[in-house]
Amino acid sequence: MSKLFSFPNPANDTSARIVAAGVVAMAIVFIITGNGWLLFPLTYGFAARVASGPTLSPLGQLSVRVLTPLIKVEHKMVPGPPKRFAQTVGLVFTATASALYLADNVGAARIVIAMLTVAASLEAFLGFCLGCKMFAILMRLGLIPEEVCAECNDISLRLRNNAQ
Repeated sequence: MSKLFSFPNPANDTSARIVAAGVVAMAIVFIITGNGWLLFPLTYGFAARVASGPTLSPLGQLSVRVLTPLIKVEHKMVPGPPKRFAQTVGLVFTATASALYLADNVGAARIVIAMLTVAASLEAFLGFCLGCKMFAILMRLGLIPEEVCAECNDISLRLRNNAQ
């Protein structure tokens, strides 16, 4: 059971970027249409990825099992804890948008999802994880203990993981 509710560490950056692209696609459709049903798979996806990485996430499974193996490049492995933090931030945004939608404030929900779309687009298309940068700042400020992510502070551990 503990393996089911774990997050990969290290995480495949290619898979993370593919998931982010899927989030961008769903978010754009919501922004354009205002159809609240799209908030359910977005929110569920983030909750599932926070709880179990790609294991319980349909988008995560599509990325890890189907799409990532089709991309014939050397995949970069990155520390998992910052990626999990980024998924948590995404969950906060989608849950907030869902609550706003249910409160009949579709305009505000669209704005929140537009902000999520910017962050997910940075990840998907530029490989810049805004949540990961926030994680690093919080570690430097001492708000996230160093033991949460030893690799985040020791680049040699990260380089060793990428060499394997």
